[in-house]
Amino acid sequence: MKFRDSSTAAITPTKQPTKEKIREEEFYEPFADWLVNELEECTKAIPVGGAVFKDKWGTPDVIGIREPRKSDIIKFPTEIVTAEVKIDAAGLITAFGQACAYRLFSHKSYIVIPSASAEDDVTRLDTLARIFGIGLILFDAAHPKEPSFEIRVRAAKQEPDMFYVNRSMKLIEDQLFD
Repeated sequence: MKFRDSSTAAITPTKQPTKEKIREEEFYEPFADWLVNELEECTKAIPVGGAVFKDKWGTPDVIGIREPRKSDIIKFPTEIVTAEVKIDAAGLITAFGQACAYRLFSHKSYIVIPSASAEDDVTRLDTLARIFGIGLILFDAAHPKEPSFEIRVRAAKQEPDMFYVNRSMKLIEDQLFD
């Protein structure tokens, strides 16, 4: 310090602005809204994620329900819709496996993956999604505020196991069912 030049004493190192890392959770709420307002698969959808179900098979990132409206003449049973969101292309196989597992307790299951994923991976997932009845949604993982969700494959409805439906829904009943 005693040998420093007085002209450099006033120079302070400048801190480079760091780009904030985008987190997967930033897409849960926008996708829940998209399921309700754009895709119209649900009458209500909520972000869940984490380990809410306390199960090694995992917790969906988004869960929604589709219930009949009071104005509907013919009422249909409540349907459960689940989604697994991935922002990293390295997790695509995991997402597919999770979406398959969610079919235990949901009528429809979606995987939501970055549109920038390798075309070969998207094509393979597209084919598997059609075979297994899983929905496939592509989105812009670089823009959480405007993810531009795009449906590639619509999920096929199937009947879940009611034991697993009731066990899972009990854990989020207060949030999902008014």
